[in-house]
Amino acid sequence: MMSAKRLYLSAILLMAASMPAYAHVGIGTTSSFAAGFMHPLSGLDHMTVMIAVGLWAALKGGKAVWAWPAAFVGVMLAGAALGMAQVQLPFVEPGILASVVVLGLLVALAVDLPVSAGVAIIGLFALFHGHAHGTEVPENAGGLEYMAGIAMVTALLHAAGIAAGLGLGARSRGFARAAGAGCAAVGAGLVLGVL
Repeated sequence: MMSAKRLYLSAILLMAASMPAYAHVGIGTTSSFAAGFMHPLSGLDHMTVMIAVGLWAALKGGKAVWAWPAAFVGVMLAGAALGMAQVQLPFVEPGILASVVVLGLLVALAVDLPVSAGVAIIGLFALFHGHAHGTEVPENAGGLEYMAGIAMVTALLHAAGIAAGLGLGARSRGFARAAGAGCAAVGAGLVLGVL
């Protein structure tokens, strides 16, 4: 099992070495609930991370099943508010790419961290995802409907990951770990520019 120190170092190195995904800013309409609802479903990075959060929460069980998804949605909305307010945040795109790889690895390796540590990791990545979505909203649009749509589909994707992780019973750990490895592979493909 990877130590927390190695995991953090790997995330930092990945963020520093990765190229921007340009998966968010300025793409599509950003002024309606429907646009917000559909946007995460069109981004491989967002979908894999949301499902990975749900799978990791299912692997952990207990309070993590509700705390980790809630932390992601809440911090994502705070990050979106920062993005809409034009507050600069460094490493947004590399952080998004790192989230795909790191959360995939956390699931694939079934890393068992305290709930509070999981909240911190998930919150950091949620901040990057939210900021990217918030910067998409034009200055002359409020963005509340758009972000409500993103928040709803994000919660639904978390729930899908949790349901998949919990619904398979004894087989769920193997399935979740394989899905985590797939998520990490998707992240590596995004980092390398092959996806």
